[in-house]
Amino acid sequence: MTDTLKVACAQLTSTTDIAENIEISSELIREAHSQGAQLIGLPEVVNLVQRSRRKSAEVVKTEDEETSLKAYRELAAELGVWLHTGSLVIKLMDDERNVNRSFLIDDKGAIAATYDKIHMFDVDLENGVSFRESKAFKPGDRAVVAETPWCGLGMTVCYDVRFAYLYRALAKAGASVLMVPAAFTRQTGQAHWHILLQARAIETGCFVVAPAQCGDHEDGRETYGHSLIVAPWGEILADGGEEPGVVMAELDFSRIDKARGMVPALSHDRDFAPPAPLGLRAAGE
Repeated sequence: MTDTLKVACAQLTSTTDIAENIEISSELIREAHSQGAQLIGLPEVVNLVQRSRRKSAEVVKTEDEETSLKAYRELAAELGVWLHTGSLVIKLMDDERNVNRSFLIDDKGAIAATYDKIHMFDVDLENGVSFRESKAFKPGDRAVVAETPWCGLGMTVCYDVRFAYLYRALAKAGASVLMVPAAFTRQTGQAHWHILLQARAIETGCFVVAPAQCGDHEDGRETYGHSLIVAPWGEILADGGEEPGVVMAELDFSRIDKARGMVPALSHDRDFAPPAPLGLRAAGE
């Protein structure tokens, strides 16, 4: 394990064309590599942003057939960098739904770890905006901390960020960096994005790396952008703003020990009895 890591977030506006998305994201990966990045992260659903389940079904492939995964593995090996694919829309053979799957690729092009998004974005926002992610994607059921040459890497995706217990579990299992690739809506991003990511960093004493989709997409989706890299004390080290591009930061792992030393919350868990639900309390209590 080394003391520092140069990490980059690639921010883009993915389209409904997988080949075009490979080309755009690959250019950003090369740009990040030219700036010295050792670990490069892509946003959620980087290979395809398509709200129509019918149109998605026409182009989505299984893991073995997915052209973007093949392209990213070859590019990681060519450049000698570690690549976190954000997440890819992957077809399942045993379910009519797809899976929202992250891949961590090492500098030889091998798949070092995978993670399937656990928490599904089933929400009803203002102005009639609704999402039912669980209709299109099968949720995962396994938390993942991957081993890298620098640190333990906790793998999560987008809506997972609202579930603090997942991040605490990853940190207690050895994660020093938490990946949060996302396609946050503009509406929820403006209200919650920065706050949530800073909270997860502070609670766990981890670095948070959150590559994001941005802008107006072909399928009508509007995403917030602002790829963030956050330090264990909550400081924002890099913010990608609202346009496509690359942001970078050098992670100094001594900051983790410093933050956790000052506030060792990860070691302060206590057992407690859960509260009785209000409707079950005895009359008069």
